[in-house]
Amino acid sequence: MKTVRLTMAQALLKFLDSQYVEVDGREYKFVRGVMGIFGHGNVNGIGQALEQGDTSLPFIQGHNEQGMVHAAIAYAKQKNRLQIWACTSSIGPGALNMVTGAATATVNRIPVLLLPGDIFATRQPDPVLQQIECPSDYTVSANDAFKPVSKYWDRITRPEQLMKACINAMRVLTDPVETGAVTLALPQDVQAEAYDYPISFFKKRVHVIDRRPLSVSARNRAVELISWSKRPLIIAGGGVHYADAQQELAQFAEQFGIPVAETQAGKSALPWDHPLYVGGMGVTGSKAANVLAREADLVIGVGTRFSDFTTASKTAFSPEASFLSINVNAMDAVKMNATAILADAREALRSLREALAERGYRSDYAPDYIRTLKSEWDAEVDRLYELASDKGLTQTQVLGEINRFVRSDDIIVAAAGGLPGDLHRLWRCREPKTYHMEYGFSCMGYEIAGAWGAKLAEPEREVYALVGDGSYLMLHSELITAVQEGKKITVLLLDNTGYQCIHQLQKGHGSEGFGNEFRFRSPETGQLTGPYLPIDFAAHARSMGLKAYTARTVEELRQALAQAREEQVSTLIDIKVLPGTGTGGYESWWRVDVAETSTSERVRQARAAFEERLKNATPW
Repeated sequence: MKTVRLTMAQALLKFLDSQYVEVDGREYKFVRGVMGIFGHGNVNGIGQALEQGDTSLPFIQGHNEQGMVHAAIAYAKQKNRLQIWACTSSIGPGALNMVTGAATATVNRIPVLLLPGDIFATRQPDPVLQQIECPSDYTVSANDAFKPVSKYWDRITRPEQLMKACINAMRVLTDPVETGAVTLALPQDVQAEAYDYPISFFKKRVHVIDRRPLSVSARNRAVELISWSKRPLIIAGGGVHYADAQQELAQFAEQFGIPVAETQAGKSALPWDHPLYVGGMGVTGSKAANVLAREADLVIGVGTRFSDFTTASKTAFSPEASFLSINVNAMDAVKMNATAILADAREALRSLREALAERGYRSDYAPDYIRTLKSEWDAEVDRLYELASDKGLTQTQVLGEINRFVRSDDIIVAAAGGLPGDLHRLWRCREPKTYHMEYGFSCMGYEIAGAWGAKLAEPEREVYALVGDGSYLMLHSELITAVQEGKKITVLLLDNTGYQCIHQLQKGHGSEGFGNEFRFRSPETGQLTGPYLPIDFAAHARSMGLKAYTARTVEELRQALAQAREEQVSTLIDIKVLPGTGTGGYESWWRVDVAETSTSERVRQARAAFEERLKNATPW
């Protein structure tokens, strides 16, 4: 057996450089490179191997460990999970900074490979800098925190263990069902240890991702259920995109006259002006979708995990409604007590369309009913897009201006706060994969790093990060990475002076508002009730090498958008918007428990209303 003597870190990179995936006969190089921040836990291991340059894997310098993981997630999401970037960090705090990113990847079913440095396997210098000593278990390190948020976790304590760990890592990363964060904890001494690795370990490996076909029995169950339905509703989730099933979804809906609502992950599967597209589903959805959901006798989920936002905390549907769920993941397919159809979305829709056509099936919606609901909702969006105030810019007005300005293939990225609700309801997508929302984990700070990752995936497109001031302040460090790498993104920062989404949620449940706005502490009240903090985000952006503009009027916003498109470097527009000018719920409810006892009459009333709404939730 031929061997080559390499350090564990060198062998790891050489292995990653030879991994490919194949889907529908087309081959993709799976690992595109490594993002990292070096420290004593990885600089002389993976850092040395990267510097040695024996692979084709480029290195991108991150500026916050969580941020670079978010960028890697966004890259993989934009690439339909067919290509990834690995992320490496030092030990201790550097590694722990990646845990939030690991959870974001796992919740969203996105592959990401994390390579945190670890303490010495030999234990000779213990306790070392940044080591956590657990008195009851000395094998524990900070990297054990990755276990509950990783789909596969391993610690490489001997260089030969790398081979088994790498095979398992690729098994999970390329599995549409099991994919998520994969963490390989790498002790800093083992990274530098050499071993005679078999040459065969580094041969080109092609991991074939087979589409799961629809079985005959599953097809029969689904056809029988759909055939009896008169008012079905399709809910399209992220699985439609990952299966590249947008065309099949449109054909299926058109042939049988079934309206289509979308989750956050599924949005842009159909263009907004498609006659059967009825908008977002659930808490952040449209009135048209939520009215149809309440009336539906069958809900057909395609690639969705039926989160509480999609189901309006399980109150969106009639108690008598049946559910059919098409998904490759059995855990997701059985939610809402659904009839589970385990199959690739594209294959399932094709097969079901043929079988239902043979039966001559057609939904029983009254003529023009769906069109009327859609027209009414489109008029509401138009109204909100034009909703102005003499006190300043409203959030819906700003989104209308941006939506009209961007081109059909431009990508918008968002994640948390009030923007996901407004965007899900109002944003009009014209092409697939132009709406990039991280809402599985709703992770504040994803937006800018995510935009940078999306730009890395699709450098020919314009990419916009839509971010609130709260998220911007939490994590904006990867702006430096975008500047450093010469990849232009445009940040549209909606400054509404605080965590206004939670502020409005709080006030809607009996509170007067507490602790969520960016204000000075008042000497009179002793609380944060003084004037708003005057933050010049444009000046901050310029200090990092960006071009920047400030917009307080519609005219200034239009001018700034036009100028930003012409810029060659990353750009930020600081858009000052009025607090509390987003959208409300439309025929939906989201469960947020209210204090059962309180001295406040408003809170007591909110609790009574909460208990009343809770009666409408299904037990599933």
